[in-house]
Amino acid sequence: MSYTALYRKWRPAGFEDVKGQDHIVQTLKNQITSGRIGHAYLFCGTRGTGKTSIAKIFARAVNCEHPKDGSPCAECASCRQIASGTSLNVVEIDAASNNGVENIRDIRDQVQYPPTEGRYRVYIIDEVHMLSTGAFNALLKTLEEPPSYVIFILATTEVQRIPITVLSRCQRYDFKRITVKTLTDRLKELSEAEHIDVEEKALAYIAKAADGSMRDALSLLDQCVAFHFGERLTYDHVLDILGAVDTGIFSSLFKAVNRQRTTDCIRQLEELIIQGRELGQFVTDFIWYLRNLLLIQAADDTEGIVDMSADNKKTLEEDARLTDQGTLMRYIRVFSELSNQIRYASQKRVLVELALIKLTKPQMEHNYDSIVERLNRIEEQLEEGIPVNPGLPVSAVSFPDSGTAGSGSPQTGEALARPQEAAEPPAQVVLPKAQLEDLRLIRNEWGKIIRSLGGVIRSSFRNTVVEPSGDSCLCVAFADVDHYEIGRRPTVMGELETYVKQTYGKDIYFKTRLLGKGERADTIYVSDEELKDHIHMDITIED
Repeated sequence: MSYTALYRKWRPAGFEDVKGQDHIVQTLKNQITSGRIGHAYLFCGTRGTGKTSIAKIFARAVNCEHPKDGSPCAECASCRQIASGTSLNVVEIDAASNNGVENIRDIRDQVQYPPTEGRYRVYIIDEVHMLSTGAFNALLKTLEEPPSYVIFILATTEVQRIPITVLSRCQRYDFKRITVKTLTDRLKELSEAEHIDVEEKALAYIAKAADGSMRDALSLLDQCVAFHFGERLTYDHVLDILGAVDTGIFSSLFKAVNRQRTTDCIRQLEELIIQGRELGQFVTDFIWYLRNLLLIQAADDTEGIVDMSADNKKTLEEDARLTDQGTLMRYIRVFSELSNQIRYASQKRVLVELALIKLTKPQMEHNYDSIVERLNRIEEQLEEGIPVNPGLPVSAVSFPDSGTAGSGSPQTGEALARPQEAAEPPAQVVLPKAQLEDLRLIRNEWGKIIRSLGGVIRSSFRNTVVEPSGDSCLCVAFADVDHYEIGRRPTVMGELETYVKQTYGKDIYFKTRLLGKGERADTIYVSDEELKDHIHMDITIED
């Protein structure tokens, strides 16, 4: 006897066997029980969710001699004939290969004759969106006013391609994707019935890979069992067959990306390729992993949203603490773009390598989220005391968050330490008392100010120095051109001026400038009184 595929062997025989479409099943059963049966139905939804199966069950139920609570009895002559495909009352048409006007005209000719046995003639048109425009037009009149003994059931995966004139003549039922839990429970039930020895973790992964389709889930299980026939089907076996990657690999890869270790990322990709992993599936699964990280960060309660074991969820929570939501969204964007490109690419490996390099080197991109990530990296380095650009002479303008560095007085001016290679001492400049007071106030509070303002100001103003620029005017000097482009925006300067006014009661106008290459930023500003105490110094008098 020939082998029957699992998805054919276990096709639902009654409404009670349909999983994941309770809202549709209950509605149809109520219609049959009450006798309020429509003349045209439209079943739409993704593949493998039960559209054709429910259509066939419904066709048996409306012709059943002894229906039980709206379901076919499966014992009467009508039920047996329809189930075996010998009944003339149920006609199933594949619109993909029978999409011409002449095919629909044949149907119009047939519906004129009532059924010889049973109560209804049921026409099931699968993939109805494939019908030509002429065929749809030929179907319209019959679809609107068919004989009382005719029922049309149209099934489609692309409802947007159905003309509105057809939609308005049908009762529409949207089939949902079946949840991972429902698929897993069904696979477990069928595995026990088929005496298949399989790990529950393996079934859960197959259910996830099926993407909401019961038919796909059964086909994948069939494939895995055939490959490891006579053995216990394990999680690792499923990963090998489906070309998938274990969650632990994603965690390791994510950490390498987050630490900007490009070489480690490329080496891990090389290992996956050697193991024969399918790169398209790898990209899809990694996007899903990043999505779970983002949900753990963004949602207070992820129960039922992030579907995985307690151990894997603990690993996710640890990884989620390594970065912020903005960075994760950039990662997802880059890999989502890759997912669209890799489908038809001949050099898939090169595209994946390029995407990993983009993740580890945000400076390669010039969009907003990449710039924010670079600023956050700079902030982290500064807090850890790591020089952002050791070769830049103005590195002295980097200061901690203490709020005390950068004072204009000679006693605290050493916070803006001179480069050791500078042979000349810092210049000494005398300022009027009012200007010097404003300068010292803002310099002493500068760290606190940028911390309080937060956002891009905190990131882009870290490597700056405040300089005098006339009465009630200060200039913020930037060492980095990217930070300067952000800081010079009128909205940013306006926010800074408003904060200083509200916090310190000072009407100070702020300007910006970009430090020149090799320009020193360690000038010491003094008052007339300090000039007398330090008369031995070389003094520069400002107008």
